[in-house]
Amino acid sequence: MAPSLNLAALTSEELTRLLGPDAAQKLLPDLSQARMQDRPYRGPQLPPDLRFEPQAPREWGATAVESRRLRALREEFQGLGYAEHGVYYVPGQLGARHQQALTGDGDTAAALRWSETPESVSEPPFVQLLTLLRDRASGFAAVLTTGGQYPLVPAPSEEVAVRALPGAGALELHGAHRAEVLRHGRGTKLVTFNDWERAWQALRALNYVAWTRRGLLLDDVKETR
Repeated sequence: MAPSLNLAALTSEELTRLLGPDAAQKLLPDLSQARMQDRPYRGPQLPPDLRFEPQAPREWGATAVESRRLRALREEFQGLGYAEHGVYYVPGQLGARHQQALTGDGDTAAALRWSETPESVSEPPFVQLLTLLRDRASGFAAVLTTGGQYPLVPAPSEEVAVRALPGAGALELHGAHRAEVLRHGRGTKLVTFNDWERAWQALRALNYVAWTRRGLLLDDVKETR
């Protein structure tokens, strides 16, 4: 059974982003008690490896507005020379679980993310760009640029250089990501879907180490509430 997220170990900002303000406020008394008693509080599962389930072609987007946003972002990245590698559903990922896989610049794995079942904490379609670095001379193992409107939850590993540009389009994200990669070193080759998948699995592995160190993961299966 995959480990679960320990909600009692999250910061208040992370909890609000994960659950939404109303749900986080409602849960606060239980979480406060758990923290005072130094015991965990079980949340959603967080498997160590991501599973990318291929999806059949269709018109994506939970609403007409989101469909237009998805088409616009795809066209922008196509204009930048990015190659598409299909759409995938990622059940072990928090937040938007549908992803269009793209690669570009020879070292960048781009994920166009959205949700087909939007909830209270959902956000419009956005893009994340990831490059794995060849060496760690700068102290970082990867560069992640995100156009999401909310902070990443849980917070990524300290070995990941994160650049957040909420709501940014493809051109702005692309330019910012290239500048950040050049600042920290050279990227490893990422061209095929296998490369794309390997990059996101590597990011998951880096984060998993950091989340374990923070006490965010519960390996036991007993009820903790």
